[in-house]
Amino acid sequence: MLENCQNAKERWGGVSIIIDRWLQERQDMLVQYCDVGSADQSEEIRGEKLRNLCQILVDYVSAGHFEIYDQLIKEGREFDDEEALHEAGHLFTIVDGTTEKLLDFNDKYLETDDLSSLDSDLSHLGETLEIRFSAEDRMISVLHTSHKDLVNG
Repeated sequence: MLENCQNAKERWGGVSIIIDRWLQERQDMLVQYCDVGSADQSEEIRGEKLRNLCQILVDYVSAGHFEIYDQLIKEGREFDDEEALHEAGHLFTIVDGTTEKLLDFNDKYLETDDLSSLDSDLSHLGETLEIRFSAEDRMISVLHTSHKDLVNG
């Protein structure tokens, strides 16, 4: 039994590090988001900050889809947590619904220097991010944090 606990800690303890790094990236993205939203800057500087925001946004979305969610699902399966996996399926549908909107924002501002609708688009982006973050946080809670005692046990 002690060996099983150690194996779980070795296997899933690293997931916390991956999640922490991803959540730091989220925080960095929010700083960029706020920085782009600041009106006291030239259009050129705002455009540069917008490109930085788009890059970190795409990196964040990609890390979620290609690294984080897979690890969370794998952990839920390893702990045979059917209830959490079911809820995660619903939450992933919510997250997935935000992905296209986030990528559309990125695509729009990679293709144009016209920032006339940026403030409105940033507002919609913020609403979309809020929905996504809420669902992601819940996924982390049900698929990872709920097993923390079993991993550290």
